[in-house]
Amino acid sequence: MHTTQLGRTGLEVSRLCLGCMSYGDPGRGSHAWTLDEAASRPFLRRALDLGINFFDTANVYSDGSSEEIVGRALLDFAPRDAVVIATKVHGRMRPGPNGAGLSRKAILAEIDASLKRLGTDHVDLYQIHRWDYRTPIEETLEALHDVVKAGKARYIGASSMFAWQFARALHVAERHGWTRFVSMQNYVNLLYREEEREMLPLCRAEGIAVMPWSPLARGRLTRDWDTVSARSETDAFGRTLYDRTGDADRRVVEALGVVAARLGLPRAQVALAWVLQKNPVTAPIIGATRLSQLDDAVAALAVKLSPEDIAALEAPYVPHAVVGHA
Repeated sequence: MHTTQLGRTGLEVSRLCLGCMSYGDPGRGSHAWTLDEAASRPFLRRALDLGINFFDTANVYSDGSSEEIVGRALLDFAPRDAVVIATKVHGRMRPGPNGAGLSRKAILAEIDASLKRLGTDHVDLYQIHRWDYRTPIEETLEALHDVVKAGKARYIGASSMFAWQFARALHVAERHGWTRFVSMQNYVNLLYREEEREMLPLCRAEGIAVMPWSPLARGRLTRDWDTVSARSETDAFGRTLYDRTGDADRRVVEALGVVAARLGLPRAQVALAWVLQKNPVTAPIIGATRLSQLDDAVAALAVKLSPEDIAALEAPYVPHAVVGHA
């Protein structure tokens, strides 16, 4: 497993990050397809055995149970300093006022709740899950700065938003001398490349680490277009990402199949290799509900696509409406 620095920080992370949305109590939250604790632990153990040291979850995943499962497993399997734990804040955790968002009140309450569920006194990367249109960015950034200064987070990061919003946040933090975002977790894969227009160049210029979520398009890049899975049949958010672009996306999946067959490789490895070779991607966030998916992901690190391969993969793409930011 290769490691790399997280943006311009000194933090070393594996070139793959294990996304932990799949690990949570299926009876909590809205993801009935998640794996319970007993089924989840082998994936976290296998990831560590493969050299993955970077794990990403969120307070909202399975109503907090993802953090509980991930925290217990990692503390059982590895020394705390050997792993990099990332979590996120923004989504609704309880009904009523102040139960969601990025106000000072919400952030200071949710970091403590996340740390309790994870069983640790700090997270390595604390990320805002989305932009909060109701809270001034100055309030959010000062609260995050205080979280870092209190030792509850080592670094802060952001997730899907417009490039102008991220540029504004970086400027505000610099102006006030507050802790700066070091990473951007955004939506990048062969089926959705709109981030190449503004966000990726901004991150490249500012030395921001890029951690794409859904690099395999929720599994759509790993199988024939008409094949369905238990997750795809119940994934309401996934339908908002893909239902409007089916014809164009089918052509991309077909091109991927041709390139993968020519290289004699699984589609998943080729699709992930494309993301890994995209500048300035740091560590794609991979998901796994079968152990073989972890092995495929690690194998993709050794796949080097030629310019001709990349051109063939990218040729069918057409511009998409912006999605994933809300």
